[in-house]
Amino acid sequence: MTTAISLAVIDDHPLFREGVIRSLAEIDGFAIVGEGSTMEDAIRISEDARPDVLLMDISMPGGGLNALPLILERVPGQKIVILTVSEASDDVTTALRSGAKGYVLKGVGSRALADILRTVASGESYVAPTLSARLISGDGNASLRKADLLRDLTGRESEVLQFVAAGLSNKQIGLKLDLHEKTVKHHMTQIFAKLGVANRTEAAMAFRDALEKRG
Repeated sequence: MTTAISLAVIDDHPLFREGVIRSLAEIDGFAIVGEGSTMEDAIRISEDARPDVLLMDISMPGGGLNALPLILERVPGQKIVILTVSEASDDVTTALRSGAKGYVLKGVGSRALADILRTVASGESYVAPTLSARLISGDGNASLRKADLLRDLTGRESEVLQFVAAGLSNKQIGLKLDLHEKTVKHHMTQIFAKLGVANRTEAAMAFRDALEKRG
């Protein structure tokens, strides 16, 4: 029997928080181990309950973005997914650079959210596709200049990165390149290490930046 993914939900709107908890509790494979409404709650629950994934809003007393580094200082490796209405690029990049493993917009369906949480629990990152595309195509992230580092990638790693930039999942990339999903994950680990990035969105942004420099 597969062990359930433990979750904690932090949101200062009780009705919304209760709705998320109720929806996820009805889906097999998840166990709710904590809930709260403030930055202090997020820190305390992370330390006490050690959930597999912490689902947290940005807009709450104390601030979700402020909570991120404080949580990770106390519980290194805690997987955090931001669930918010904010589509601001600054919020997305700040969250990701502060250690969030996922960034999801409120309004996502419960089944889709469950899939995202499984993805993050497995060790991958996730950013809402519309936001990821905006970050990659936008000009507000000039600090991610990794063009020279792309030369360190192998041919296969470069192929994988191209598909990442196109928005494909590891499973989809595996089908495209006739590789096992575990092999794709290994390539992603190597790509992240060589580029000095923490997630797929930053890797895709580095790829786009390299194309611009070469063009």
